[in-house]
Amino acid sequence: MTITTDTPLLDTVEHETGASPQWSVLWLHGLGADGHDFAPLVPELVRPDWPALRFVFPHAPVRAVTINNGVRMRAWYDIVGMDFPTRADSAGIEESLAQVDALIAREQARGIAPERLLLAGFSQGGAITLAAGLRRQVPLAGLIALSTYLPGASQAARHRVAAATAQPVFMAHGMGDPVIPLIHAEQSAQALGELGFDVEWHRYPMAHQVCAEEIRDLGDWMGRRFAL
Repeated sequence: MTITTDTPLLDTVEHETGASPQWSVLWLHGLGADGHDFAPLVPELVRPDWPALRFVFPHAPVRAVTINNGVRMRAWYDIVGMDFPTRADSAGIEESLAQVDALIAREQARGIAPERLLLAGFSQGGAITLAAGLRRQVPLAGLIALSTYLPGASQAARHRVAAATAQPVFMAHGMGDPVIPLIHAEQSAQALGELGFDVEWHRYPMAHQVCAEEIRDLGDWMGRRFAL
């Protein structure tokens, strides 16, 4: 199968849990991190009865981030202010959505159909995950959004593609998150539910991070996807 895209592919870190992977997990890091950030999570998350997986951790482009005094760092989009409805740079989001589509197309060219690919992200990477999922004309196996929110949640209906709601969503957040307050995640989960998405929502007594209970719950959710 040959699938072409005009968008250059991002550099990635990859980890395969077995020979001839049957599924892929495309995982987007948070602001200022890189593709190595969540790679150590793989052995904690993966279970012995799962099929062989290919984890793909891309590096976001380096760009100036306005709220960080214009310092250049890896970011999926610029953050132009503290007001959540308008803080995300729309041009940067569109660029990142195209880059995610290109990586999904590469997985398809490598034999992983969209219905066997999970798109995951933490914080800023999770925002791109939800924005990408909202527009998917060919549904993925599911969306994983950790410590994040949906940019422009109040206007999400404008971008939603009808077929996209076939994608189940796992959302999890820290109750004491100082970076993305819990209320914004809750509002995003509610907005997705109202649009027809099947959202499994979790919150934990933590800050802007992941915890063991979250990894356990995510593993349970992923296992149900693989069993279908």
